[in-house]
Amino acid sequence: MPYNPAMKETIAIVDFGSQYSQLIARRVRENRVFSVVCAPDVDLQQLRDLNLAGLIFTGGPASVYEPGSPRCSEAMLELGVPVLGICYGMQISCLLLGAEVNAAPAREYGRVRLDVLDDTDLLGHVSSPASVWMSHGDMVRSLPKEFIPLARTANCPIAAVRHRHKPVFGVQFHPEVTHTACGGQILRNFLYNICGCRGSWEVRNFVTETVEAIRQRVGADERVICGLSGGVDSSVTAALLHEAIGDRLVCIFVDNGVLRKNEVQLVESTFREHFKIDLRVADAAERFLSRLAGVTDPQEKRRRIGHEFIEVFKEEARTIPHARYLAQGTLYPDVIESGQGLAGQAANIKLHHNVGGLPAELGFELIEPLRDLFKDEVRSAGEHLGLPKEIVWRHPFPGPGLAVRIIGEVTAERVKLLQEVDEIVLDEIRAAGWYAKIGQAFAVLLPISAVGVMGDGRSYEGQQVVALRFVETSDFMTADWVHLDYEVLGCISSRIINEVPGVNRVVYDISSKPPSTIEWE
Repeated sequence: MPYNPAMKETIAIVDFGSQYSQLIARRVRENRVFSVVCAPDVDLQQLRDLNLAGLIFTGGPASVYEPGSPRCSEAMLELGVPVLGICYGMQISCLLLGAEVNAAPAREYGRVRLDVLDDTDLLGHVSSPASVWMSHGDMVRSLPKEFIPLARTANCPIAAVRHRHKPVFGVQFHPEVTHTACGGQILRNFLYNICGCRGSWEVRNFVTETVEAIRQRVGADERVICGLSGGVDSSVTAALLHEAIGDRLVCIFVDNGVLRKNEVQLVESTFREHFKIDLRVADAAERFLSRLAGVTDPQEKRRRIGHEFIEVFKEEARTIPHARYLAQGTLYPDVIESGQGLAGQAANIKLHHNVGGLPAELGFELIEPLRDLFKDEVRSAGEHLGLPKEIVWRHPFPGPGLAVRIIGEVTAERVKLLQEVDEIVLDEIRAAGWYAKIGQAFAVLLPISAVGVMGDGRSYEGQQVVALRFVETSDFMTADWVHLDYEVLGCISSRIINEVPGVNRVVYDISSKPPSTIEWE
């Protein structure tokens, strides 16, 4: 049940393989203009069917003059809407219109001084010189007379351009990244002054229209099942559906035994008591833990948990009469990275499996009300729907739960120990005012013993090591470790060692992503 972009002015982001494609789409939406990501070979009729206001061509790692490099047709430049090319996107649009592109004599990477030659249109209200972020080894060498240079750098004489007769613009730098201080102004110039956008995209309108669309789709005698995890995505999905169809929604929450402390009670109080949602809790903790007995490989843990989840969910679903639909909290990045929709196979990075990877033989029709939203928009929708802040703004939690934060074998005793540690970590960073500043914070139980002093003697037996992992990130594709106050770290460590029997050492993970991942397993 996606939001219908044909009803709103839309900017299409044509993805030439850029790591910033989703960031560009988010920057557009931050300016209250709806955006979609599409592949260069997208059917042009699909674009015409949108209320298309403009196109943005992204950067990419290839060279436009190399065989096999991603291309779009020149017809894309004739759709009658403005085009902004960024980096590779500028090079390909200029090449299609007669420019020469080849390797630059000097590669530019990082912050570069930009001298503005024409401060109208695209570069309006941009002071010269400006500091912009470059990342390129190729450049537009020469332009046909139909183009006008708008800016230059010391090593790139043609750093921004516009066509004299067509609404085609280009910048060699990246206005979407925060390192380009004037980037927001440039994007606003393009969206509002060049494309003529009104800025009518609002999450609250999305909520209203999506609720009405769900009501139209789900029949009066039909029910919808929602797999509830307690995370923000499934919680907002459930709240949207409940707003639309009331008690015809049934949520299934599976207690797999590797959840956070008191997670079941939080979900029950939020959805059963506050929202009055029909919530079915499947107590399968012992079942999951028995399947994990003796397993140390993280992928095997994930496989067993996923398989058992499907079986438990199927058993619960069979008890719900007139259930025709299954609701999932699929988000727009999932759609893009799975190569679905306008993104095409060019963007097929990985497959996403929601609700534990429920198989097609369940026989339900899918409802995915969030499939056009980014995470920040989902949080806004959750606030609009009245979800508690502790649900809307909670940190991500892995599908396999604490099983992949316990390195080595998962046992009931080790789960209980890590639950106690996890609760102390979250309590202390909330009390110190750090929770909202951190993208993700958690503890990892390591499979080693460390020497400690127990009373008057030294001891190894049963004394375990906990690692703390706190990261800051905007997109979870890259992340850096949080430079937390030493006093806060010291308080967390002291409480863990004093209050959790069996732990005598706490360490802090100061690695970044990449090369590390956020989770340990």
